[in-house]
Amino acid sequence: MIKLYNYDLSVNCYKQRLMMGILGIDYESIPVDFFPGQEHKSEAFKEVNPLGHIPVIVDGDYTLRDAHAILVYLAAKYDPSGCWYPSDDPELIGELSQWMLFAEGTTNTASAARLHDNLGYAFDIDALRSGAHQLFRVLDEHLWFREREGKDWVCSADHPTIADLAIFPDVMLSEEGGISRLPYPAIRRWTERVRRIEGFTIMPGIQEAASLAI
Repeated sequence: MIKLYNYDLSVNCYKQRLMMGILGIDYESIPVDFFPGQEHKSEAFKEVNPLGHIPVIVDGDYTLRDAHAILVYLAAKYDPSGCWYPSDDPELIGELSQWMLFAEGTTNTASAARLHDNLGYAFDIDALRSGAHQLFRVLDEHLWFREREGKDWVCSADHPTIADLAIFPDVMLSEEGGISRLPYPAIRRWTERVRRIEGFTIMPGIQEAASLAI
């Protein structure tokens, strides 16, 4: 059984729980006292991940860190449909990869703003909010054009991919970092579509965020 080193309020840990819930993967959650305990920075935890970051998964003898790398691994290994990580389509994989990189941006802005406001991290909050809005404008316009083409998801496939799951939590919880989603109607419609994916699992704060008008 996969072990997930997990903090329930971590956006990046939620991405893994979401993927495993959708794929029906059984896993053991190993709590890490991220705040206030800073357990991820302890010497004991650094034996699991020398970088002192979560999430980390252990699958048998295989250990993997980094939220987006874990999504690739889980989809490639455990999705028999090949939809979540369509490795047989080079163009779609290229497209997916560019949006996974985009997700690093939403994590480093919108989710970092959430850390500032909720956990007191000493970040430049104005820069984070400004950066998040720049990315949200790009994403909203992209999704709007996708909808005009009859497509519902971030990538051009007719089904969601790990790119949707990589971006979704950063966007969905952005209000907790003082970043409103109200100016972005295409984003709000897309988040509702993600929430209707079979196997979708909730995270603290998601239900409240979903109360925004579509």
